[in-house]
Amino acid sequence: MLWVVLLLVAWGAAAVSCIRLCLVTAGAARWPAEAAREPVLHELNLYETAFLAGGPHRVADLALLSMHLRRRLLLAHTGWATVVDPEGRDEVERTVIRAIGPEGQSRIAPIRASAAAADAVRTLADRLVAAGLAVPHGTRTTLASAVRAVRGAAVLVVALAVAAVLLPGQDPAYAGPVVAWFGLPLVLTLGCLAIARVEAHPCSPWASPSGQRWLDSLPAPEHGADRDLLAAVAVRGVAAVEDPELRAALRSGRSALSSH
Repeated sequence: MLWVVLLLVAWGAAAVSCIRLCLVTAGAARWPAEAAREPVLHELNLYETAFLAGGPHRVADLALLSMHLRRRLLLAHTGWATVVDPEGRDEVERTVIRAIGPEGQSRIAPIRASAAAADAVRTLADRLVAAGLAVPHGTRTTLASAVRAVRGAAVLVVALAVAAVLLPGQDPAYAGPVVAWFGLPLVLTLGCLAIARVEAHPCSPWASPSGQRWLDSLPAPEHGADRDLLAAVAVRGVAAVEDPELRAALRSGRSALSSH
């Protein structure tokens, strides 16, 4: 009856990880109402919109694209950025220029990474968190960790079920009932993941429910003007760029999946 021991291990892993995820999800759901100290008194700018929709790397992409469209920066499809005008219009743009360095030219991928981690973007994030529109970094990482733990428990349940079925001396007639018993903790973990996704994972993991509602209220950008292109990239990411060479430049150094 060694399979019973394996079953108990499976149940333990599933129960502990699911309880943790439920507690973290409940805390995340309560946070926006408790964290917002003051209403948003101004229309959010494109940087703030980009952060809510795609996080700090989306902000960096938006700054790069904005500077390119205004001929302050040249983005090549080969993955290089060249400074044309070294005077940044705002702190995010000045961060981009500093990331490029004194030579005036650098690969786009490290520029994006440096700009996304800069103080200017962290200050923007803190402002959105204080307004209750963005999820705090600690809450987001804790939730992601809890989700990974439940996924790991689901994989463990499957592995233990296979091990239980393949135990030496195991009567083949018991394979069906053994699999059925292991199916219960598997259903628990998968169900918990599904519920957590509905409750705590809006379209953007960076926006709180209030922030997501604000994103959902935005009108669809029209085609044509640079401002409309920037608004589309802020909400939808680099995929909104129609120029294939410019899109390739902004996607350089990362997979197409991560550029959305």
